[in-house]
Amino acid sequence: MAQQDWHTIDVETVLNKLESSQQGLELQQVEQRQKDFGANCLPQAARPGWLIRFIRQFHNTLIYVLLISAAITALLQHWVDTSVIVAVVLINAMVGLLQEGKAERALDAIRKMLALKAAVIRNDQRITIEAENLVPGDIVILEAGDKVPADLRLIKAHNLKIEEAILTGESLGVEKQIEAVEEKAVLGDRSCMAYSGTTITRGQGQGVVVATGKHTEVGRISGMLSEVKRLTTPLIEQMDTFAKWLSFVIVMIAILIFAAGYWLLGYEFSELFMAVVGLTVAAIPEGLPAVLTITLAVGVQAMAKKNAIVRQLPAIETLGSVSVICTDKTGTLTRNEMSVVAVCTSENNYDVSGDGYIPIGTISNHERSVEIETEQQLTSIGLTGLLCNDSQLQKEGNAWSVEGDPMEAALLTFAGKIGFDLEASRKEWVRTDLIPFDASHRFMATLNHDHQANAAIYVKGAPEKILELCTKQMADQDQEKEIDQKYWQTKAAELASKGQRVIALAIKKVPVEHIILTHRDLEEGLVLLGLVGLMDPPRSEVIEAIQECYSAGIDVKMITGDHALTASSIGAKIGLHNHERVLTGAELDLMDDDALEQAVKEVDIFARTSPEHKLRLVTALQASGLVVVMTGDGVNDAPALKRADAGVAMGVKGSEAAKEASSIVLADDNFVSIVSAIKEGRTVYDNTKKVISWSLPTSTGEAFTLIVALMLSMALPITAVQILWVNMITAVTLGIALAFEPTEANTMKQRPRPRKQPLLTGTLVWHIFVVTLLFVLGVFGIYRYAVEQGYSIELARTMAMNTLVVMEVFHLFFIRNMYGTSLTWKAIKGTKVIWYAVILVTAGQLAITYLPSMQEIFATRSVPLKDGILIVLIGVAVFAVAETEKQIRLGLTRKRE
Repeated sequence: MAQQDWHTIDVETVLNKLESSQQGLELQQVEQRQKDFGANCLPQAARPGWLIRFIRQFHNTLIYVLLISAAITALLQHWVDTSVIVAVVLINAMVGLLQEGKAERALDAIRKMLALKAAVIRNDQRITIEAENLVPGDIVILEAGDKVPADLRLIKAHNLKIEEAILTGESLGVEKQIEAVEEKAVLGDRSCMAYSGTTITRGQGQGVVVATGKHTEVGRISGMLSEVKRLTTPLIEQMDTFAKWLSFVIVMIAILIFAAGYWLLGYEFSELFMAVVGLTVAAIPEGLPAVLTITLAVGVQAMAKKNAIVRQLPAIETLGSVSVICTDKTGTLTRNEMSVVAVCTSENNYDVSGDGYIPIGTISNHERSVEIETEQQLTSIGLTGLLCNDSQLQKEGNAWSVEGDPMEAALLTFAGKIGFDLEASRKEWVRTDLIPFDASHRFMATLNHDHQANAAIYVKGAPEKILELCTKQMADQDQEKEIDQKYWQTKAAELASKGQRVIALAIKKVPVEHIILTHRDLEEGLVLLGLVGLMDPPRSEVIEAIQECYSAGIDVKMITGDHALTASSIGAKIGLHNHERVLTGAELDLMDDDALEQAVKEVDIFARTSPEHKLRLVTALQASGLVVVMTGDGVNDAPALKRADAGVAMGVKGSEAAKEASSIVLADDNFVSIVSAIKEGRTVYDNTKKVISWSLPTSTGEAFTLIVALMLSMALPITAVQILWVNMITAVTLGIALAFEPTEANTMKQRPRPRKQPLLTGTLVWHIFVVTLLFVLGVFGIYRYAVEQGYSIELARTMAMNTLVVMEVFHLFFIRNMYGTSLTWKAIKGTKVIWYAVILVTAGQLAITYLPSMQEIFATRSVPLKDGILIVLIGVAVFAVAETEKQIRLGLTRKRE
């Protein structure tokens, strides 16, 4: 049957045609269909071959300038110069090609790390599999926040709503049901279908897979696309624009100098042209964009090792300037291993012990173990928690794991501690209907029937909501009496003040003929059974991470849906500065934007918040000029995640909606990983600044050396071909080495950088001026010394060229430490990458200086040992002057602070 006709067929017929059932496929069917249909993934867009990608590297303003220069030098039959220019261009292209391939491999790895998972029923068992292993006929379980993993014909739908903007462009979600629709219904009106790539925004359901991979609707659209969008960042774009303007300015200056030199100063055309070519090549930092991209790529890999997967490269830059973290509580600050630790009934208070999700433990009353058989209210609470529950506990060896929500798993564990056989009880009390949990009503209800003609509605949810619905409460001997609202409110507050999450449970017995559950059924007759307190302990490592944030000038705000007292208790345990004051969602509703903007600066904990509240809080922080990271795991976090400067989703427990809205995904759902990612983001930005701070002064230093010589009608201290050599050997070694620099000791003690801080700051411009001056003085100083010693012009130029390289090496060691002194053993020791680069540059300089074949090509001569020592001392002097200037500048900055 054609793909578009599944929406016209009833559920039973669909299952028959697919040879499936509500119990799912058998293993043999799955294996055969995987062979027949292949993996459930979209075909990769065809990537251009290496030759096309190599040619594409030449599409750059800087490269055009060099190629034109090579062509003219060839016409002048300066073959050595032509060869060197071409070599520079080819090496730059090779670096770009290798970097592009590396970036593509990194993206492939990220796609695998973010692989979609699907909960399915196979052999009548619920299991979680990789979405790419889905086959037609599989039964898929859908829950709020999930992304639909394949095209499905819905077979169950409870309050189900799906956002299908990816296919239809319609921003409003679509209500779903299971009845077939007419054949001519357009995509957006096929209410019995769920399409791959769309997002569940509310409710629950099940669907049978009718299409996978390229046969899905999104696969059909994807097949029209042939190009993959290349990643870029604002910084890369800014540097590209900067390089183009710089190229234009340098070319204009070169033309003016050529004109002045030829017509006014009387230089020979050939000699002057080669000097101007050298000037142009020297002034243009042609390797800078490639090195910056490599720096960001290195940052992506470093973050991945620390469990932070970067989905959007601009997030790396953003992390470097974060000033406030808005974090969820559950699973991020805490372990997300919920346990029932307390139970309150109308007559007694109970303490519950146990470890994790192991359904073994003791229940005590005033430190005395109780006999479960005599505690009817406890038994009713345990059965309600077991039946009003969509999760499962699974045992593999001696380990227990959760399939579903941790809070529901804790209720199952509690039921096991009471003595219930979980599977047997669920089979005895068959679920007939349900109202799934939703943020709008904050409870879940199920309708269950047993085999003795009994039926009941079981409800669990937020205490304030359940108390609002209940008119009765359960007393001893299974008796009912009028509810004491004040008593229960006090008990809920007591549990919450201990840092516990409070859940209320209720029951309503109904006639056995009652088979449909609606909200109206809960409007009367609901009986409160009791309250349970659940504890999710804070992660021990979070306390230290939060203190590190404070040291770095980063505020931490907890935004949670929990009770205010629970949030305050957890805030105190993890060390939030202002944990006494808590604002609730109800209080936020009473504030206008101006009042909220002021309050959000003073308050660190926000409780009982909705998606709208989270979005308002993030917006208010941004209105104050702060750079905001927002963490979250649920579909209700998605708007705030998208609005934040950097959205961070939980990779393990997070919903697909949250991951889709985020720019970073945490592989371990741990707040510590956020702090590590921020530290890495600052490191990437610092290394980017180091690359720029090293490259620009180096280029201007080389260029002004030639400009000064030309304007003073002096012989050039370095030839154009030697300048090309210096650029070639240093750009692909020393510059790239800075991309691998580790985090500096004081990186997390710096205040966050301003959101709109320009690339060329006053400090950087001053640094460029100082280093350029030192380079010019160093080159002309050694050149003048060599001339006075009676050395040949070739030897004098060789010494000047080596001096330039040595100064660049010492400048590299200086620039490695931006926030402290470079005069420490750790700073001098450097890194393996730095020393590999220095050794490579040194080997290259020794070769060009002393090998006869290289001397012939580059017009160099062997440098005497004593002069070589002098050259190194000049590098040391440059380092000393630059370091002295830095220490004076940092000292003045500290005084101002």
